Amino acid sequence: MSVRFPNLGLEFEYVPVSVRVFGFEITFFGILLAVGMLLGMIFVVLEAKRKKQDANLYLGMMISGLAGGFIGARFFYVLLSWSVYKTDIMKVFDTRSGGMVFYGGLLGGVLAAAIFCRIKKAAFMEMADVAVKGLLIGQIIGRWGNFFNRESFGEYTSNVLTMQLPLSNVRAGEVTPWMRENLVTIDNVSYIQATPLFLYESIWCLLLLLLLFVWNRRKLFAGEIFMRYLAGYGFGRFFIEWIRTDKMFLPGTDIAVNQAISAGLFLLFTVVVIVKRIMAKKRAALEKRRKARFYEEQQKAEKISEEELLPEEVTLMEKEKNNSEEKDSEGVVSEPEDSNNEVLKEEISQSQISSDEDSQEKASEGEISKDKIPTDSDRNTDEETQEKTQEENQEEKTEQE
Repeated sequence: MSVRFPNLGLEFEYVPVSVRVFGFEITFFGILLAVGMLLGMIFVVLEAKRKKQDANLYLGMMISGLAGGFIGARFFYVLLSWSVYKTDIMKVFDTRSGGMVFYGGLLGGVLAAAIFCRIKKAAFMEMADVAVKGLLIGQIIGRWGNFFNRESFGEYTSNVLTMQLPLSNVRAGEVTPWMRENLVTIDNVSYIQATPLFLYESIWCLLLLLLLFVWNRRKLFAGEIFMRYLAGYGFGRFFIEWIRTDKMFLPGTDIAVNQAISAGLFLLFTVVVIVKRIMAKKRAALEKRRKARFYEEQQKAEKISEEELLPEEVTLMEKEKNNSEEKDSEGVVSEPEDSNNEVLKEEISQSQISSDEDSQEKASEGEISKDKIPTDSDRNTDEETQEKTQEENQEEKTEQE
């Protein structure tokens, strides 16, 4: 049977629910779910390698999460539909006909992944910030399985995205009175008009993935991206569940389970993210002030040490200056001293020369006197002169008396 989007001019003549491979019937829902999970895991591994983290650790975490998610999704569905399974317990293990609850799978997957990280002593929140993007990739692709199963659609609509499904191909419990009132007959086949919620959710998950990449640049604490995912997905899922026709209600109430969980996730983690971001900013500001204070104290300590060392440096500089001045003064004085010494040396040399000349003259006179022998007349004249001098001296004495 065909699936039509009349307002878009699209018609898919034959949309199979499953395909047979080697004698085994495999649903397209399962194929798309597996492809989505595989692509999500590849993305996470590549992202871990890009961040130079242990890719094998992420791989082990995701495998644990998938196992826990499968168990949780099935368990949650059986729990909410216990009236169907209580008469035949073996139906619990028959998953080929569907019967999964996403939030049950999310809870089981998170618990299994957290236990794995605890055993491996890894930071779960830090790893969850990366792994949650892979989860969104799986949701974007996996939700198209509802298109092949012709399930999980919304209330009657006539908007541009209206989807028409053959009445005979959908479960009777999902067809509302409003849909029955607006049946469309094409080639003797009755079609219901419904809202393609799988498309809405797939688009919302794609938008949320892009937002997570943007928010990742402003991340302030470990687990922020994971918590933003929970809040963001809960916000979108709340409105999607509002128009869904196959709601599951809390026993004895008219409250849709998925809608209540979505509202709780949005409110809880929005508040948690806001509070933790405020606290992270305060811690960052406090750390900044501490660093500034430490820097100021370090600057003061360096200044004090410089001031303590300054007198010693000044005295050393003064000593060096005095030594240089003394050297300069010694150099200036030494020049006249050297000139005076030269003058003295010249005078001494001249005096020595003159004394040498006098000694030579005296020596020559001595030689002459030695050659000259006194006669008797010379002796007599000398005696006469001596007598005259004696007489003159006596006369002077008498006059004085």
